[in-house]
Amino acid sequence: MTEPNLFDLPESPDGGGTPPSGPGETVVPLHEAAQTRYLNYALSVITSRALPDVRDGLKPVQRRILYTMWQQNLTADAKHRKCAKVVGDVMGNYHPHGDSALYETLVRMAQPFSLRYPLIDGSGNFGSLDGDGAAAMRYTECRLARISDELLTELDQDTVPFRPNYDGTRSEPVVLPSRVPTLLINGAMGIAVGMATNVPPHHLGEVCTALLRLIDNPELTTLQLCRYVKGPDFPTGGQILNSPDELKEIYRTGSGAIRLRGMWEQGEVGRATKVVTITAIPYTVDKSELVTRIADLVVSRKLPPLLDVRDVSTDDIRVELEIKRDADEALVMAYLCKHTPLQISLGVNLTCLIPTEQDDIGRPERLDLKAMLWHFLHFRMDVVARRLEHEAATLVRRLHILEGFEKVFDALDEILDIVRKSDGKADAAAKIITRFGLDEEQTDAILELKVYRLARLEILVVQRELADKRERLAEIRALLADEAGRWTLVRNEIAEVQKLYSDTRADRRRTTFASDEDVVEYDADAFIIEEDNVVVVSRDGWIKRQKEVKDPATTRLREGDEVLAAVGGSTRATLVLFTTLGVAYTCRFVDVPASTGYGEPVQRLFKFKDGERVVAVMSLDPRVSPDLRAKTEGDTPPRHALAATSDGYALRFSLEPYLEPSTRAGRKFARLPDGAEIVGVVQVTGQETIIAATREARAMLCPVEEVNVLSGPGRGVILIKIEAARDRLLGFIASRGDRDLMVVETSRGAEQTVSTAKYEVTSRGGKGRELLQRGTFTRIVPPPPVVVGPAE
Repeated sequence: MTEPNLFDLPESPDGGGTPPSGPGETVVPLHEAAQTRYLNYALSVITSRALPDVRDGLKPVQRRILYTMWQQNLTADAKHRKCAKVVGDVMGNYHPHGDSALYETLVRMAQPFSLRYPLIDGSGNFGSLDGDGAAAMRYTECRLARISDELLTELDQDTVPFRPNYDGTRSEPVVLPSRVPTLLINGAMGIAVGMATNVPPHHLGEVCTALLRLIDNPELTTLQLCRYVKGPDFPTGGQILNSPDELKEIYRTGSGAIRLRGMWEQGEVGRATKVVTITAIPYTVDKSELVTRIADLVVSRKLPPLLDVRDVSTDDIRVELEIKRDADEALVMAYLCKHTPLQISLGVNLTCLIPTEQDDIGRPERLDLKAMLWHFLHFRMDVVARRLEHEAATLVRRLHILEGFEKVFDALDEILDIVRKSDGKADAAAKIITRFGLDEEQTDAILELKVYRLARLEILVVQRELADKRERLAEIRALLADEAGRWTLVRNEIAEVQKLYSDTRADRRRTTFASDEDVVEYDADAFIIEEDNVVVVSRDGWIKRQKEVKDPATTRLREGDEVLAAVGGSTRATLVLFTTLGVAYTCRFVDVPASTGYGEPVQRLFKFKDGERVVAVMSLDPRVSPDLRAKTEGDTPPRHALAATSDGYALRFSLEPYLEPSTRAGRKFARLPDGAEIVGVVQVTGQETIIAATREARAMLCPVEEVNVLSGPGRGVILIKIEAARDRLLGFIASRGDRDLMVVETSRGAEQTVSTAKYEVTSRGGKGRELLQRGTFTRIVPPPPVVVGPAE
């Protein structure tokens, strides 16, 4: 009996391969179902997890933590409570996710180095700048910070919409009625599906000033508002290196990058050393990792002036660097900014959720500075209006009760007599309503009135309260009818928040702006001791650097190897290696490992491909290779390079692009067909004569100027036609006179010379001159190696 194949589904009645569905089932294609479900997931992540709301600047998890603590009366005046209790309540009532993620969010809102204005006051170990994590939630305690009052105090005044929680047993606010622009002052970071946000923190005083100016003049642009919001203000301080124009462009487009570096100051100066103290590090940088990276530089001696590093930080950041007394501290710090996290680049992405017609759904959008301020101001306008309406409704209800008291003021004895003769509260209420024309609410308040409130003085208090309430109700109704009056109220509240939390010495701006003259750029040459060295490269691809090489033929090499080139130059100068694959690799002399032995394989410095070999080496020291730059743009430099390929092509190109070090992958200078390779590269001025020889004993003598100069990598032009399948170009020289000889070795073991004195110079592109009727050339005999170094 054969087993049924699970993949052999019965055909549907229409002949397709879709299995029949049961009663009431709907068949949905897999790709449609996957697309719908992933879209739902993406929208959930965007609107309910990763992006903050532009109004209160909070993500849902942050909002739920603050709301739960407010419900538990964990205000700034209350006693601290265990974080485990808060996390448990949030998770059970509003946020059914992992407790570790909830606790991490709570911890971050309490860390003064994470938020510019912490929203939670923590007690216990809440982590540190050294990357230490917080203690377990069962050990730490928390309560709301004082500034959180401004986010939550208006919650009970019907100022914001509420929605059911995840299981419908409770309700939670869609947004908090924040009086402070939390999104800008504390920033936000989040990664959603297909989008992300990264809002840097700012100074509360500057943001409030911009809000006040925007209320006074709604026509202000983002660029004009940048007069007041000068740039981010990070909790860990530091210096912003962006120019004012760059910052304005970031605020205008809502995206960009902030270049931020730490701050330092001069310390004690001793006999042989001096101290530089780092007093601020960039935002999000782990201080212990920074100290470790600096210590690695000390141990490896990559920065000779730097002798030691010590972390002596307490509450303030203090990392002491011990450097040599005669060293330039500006250059040392520039090196550290280049090679350690002492300087970083922070991305800016002002993406957030903006309100829509549905209260509980936000729409993601990237905003500029003005739009963020505009949304907050109109949110505050809406909160103020709803608060006034709620207060007016409360006053109307209270006035209704007070008017009932006033109406029965002169009939207290009659009221008491009705109560005495009634059969109960309901009977008394019905008689009072009939007698005085009151409603049930007024009557119930009268019957619940305490006896002592019947005194004449208490009645006067009621009358005064009634007058005050009527006056206040008239003011509120006037404000609700006057938009300008409500804007004044919004303005006054923002100014009050600014005065209360920002106009203090403790809230000075922590992040400064570095002027152009203050910034010392990293210079790779600054710490290189300038001296003349010689680099030796062998034909087998070994490379080494030595201070002096008198005779390259006597240098130490592996058995069977020989010197390809020995070039000299300053340790700050560059040298370039040309390979068979048409790639040039450039590095500084100082980057070549110093050795008195065999040296190192060149593949350790550069990323060679399989079979790639070095065919030529040049020193680009100005004393060895002068005039490499063109006098005018577009001209051929006085001194440039000539290369030839094994298939008989030649090209000229400028050496100017190779004056700076390349990456490990090098730079292409020629494009070769399959099977061809570079046979040599030499420097020329354009006045020389090319002497080239092929394997089939043919030679070409032609002027160098007939070879085209290419502006980029290319194949070049035909130097000599290679017709025989076995033939190939063996090599060439650039002759400057009759005495320049090219020596070739024949298949019979003899040597033959080729020179302009012996053979006629013709035009390029031909078959060349036949030099042997029998036999072939086997190789070009290289001249004895000499050091090509600086002129004495």
